[in-house]
Amino acid sequence: MNKALFKNTFRRNIFILMIIFAIMVMYLTIIISMYDPDNTDAMNQMLEALPQEIAAAMGFSTLATDFTSFIAHYYYGFIILMFPMIYCIIMANRLVAKHVDQGSMSFLLSTPNTRRRIVLTQGIFLLLSITILHIAIALLGALVAQVMFPGELDVRSYITINIGAMFLMYSISSISFFFSCLFNESSKSTMFGTGVPVLFFILNMLSNVSAEINWLKNFTIFSLFDVGKILQGETTIIFIVTFYSLTTLILYFAGITIFNKKDLAI
Repeated sequence: MNKALFKNTFRRNIFILMIIFAIMVMYLTIIISMYDPDNTDAMNQMLEALPQEIAAAMGFSTLATDFTSFIAHYYYGFIILMFPMIYCIIMANRLVAKHVDQGSMSFLLSTPNTRRRIVLTQGIFLLLSITILHIAIALLGALVAQVMFPGELDVRSYITINIGAMFLMYSISSISFFFSCLFNESSKSTMFGTGVPVLFFILNMLSNVSAEINWLKNFTIFSLFDVGKILQGETTIIFIVTFYSLTTLILYFAGITIFNKKDLAI
């Protein structure tokens, strides 16, 4: 990859990464602080006041019985999906299609760098930033949990859930990155790069609402990341990582290959 381009990309986008990180940490801290080991039913009773369909769509239909499941269902069942997805969508478009649309890609290509090297650098940045985001959140969450409720967190399950969430976001980023490489216009890249992940997200929410439409989960990659099944051992992290890794590699490779061969409107 090109180190100079990587550093420049990092400087231009670090603010967005920090905003997403701050929002996610805020929600995680709030949710951890709401846990009451002496009254585990308090949060469940509050959520029961919500319409059943809304609670189910947000992944809150399963009642938490301990600290780890409390965090898993009320944070990793919804928040950990939504905000990183927004980050992936925004960044994927900014890293490739926006450069082409605004004409700045012509400047990058005037340097002694191939198309493949440029777009590969952008892809590496996106994957690395997602990794940094999830590791930082996981570490800070574990620290807050240890300070507030020492010994309550099941570290192994917590790590497993975080790994699954991170690889899910790799896969989501690959979808948006593929469309960013496919289209020269930022508007089209945004439309498809946003539309497909958001459609998957909505289908996953709807599949939780009722058993009658639970079949919708077969059409979304989000359904594989089921924190309840992960905690119960019904879904192995090896299967999750393998599936999301294959999706990520295929779409990143396809996007880079297409970008390397297509006509650029610059």
